[in-house]
Amino acid sequence: MRILIVDDSSMMRAMIKRVVKMTRVPVDEILEAGDGAEALELLEAHDVQLLLTDINMPVMNGADLLRKVARSDRYRKLTRVIISTDGSTQRREEAAGLSVRCYLKKPFSPEVLRDVLTHAAETVRV
Repeated sequence: MRILIVDDSSMMRAMIKRVVKMTRVPVDEILEAGDGAEALELLEAHDVQLLLTDINMPVMNGADLLRKVARSDRYRKLTRVIISTDGSTQRREEAAGLSVRCYLKKPFSPEVLRDVLTHAAETVRV
């Protein structure tokens, strides 16, 4: 399974990456992007199975990234997860319309992310 972590904070990307490795879910590669525009470039260049994205980022935010992903058949099997400090009802409702698997509010527990990764890995194997 290939994962793409999208967050404008390099410290947050490193923390998410560390948690992913702690879960011991088999991961082939972890890619990183600082905003939605970088993420789209990586999605075009690589076969990614799990997208973990923040919402509030410069250049292209996570909601815009998810809208672009949702419009493309190429990404219909891509598992989409939001990891954000913004847990407002408005954001959660917006995410529901973008085929988001789950919405994790920062800070999140490693166990919750492990469950998300486990489900994504099982989906990839099917």
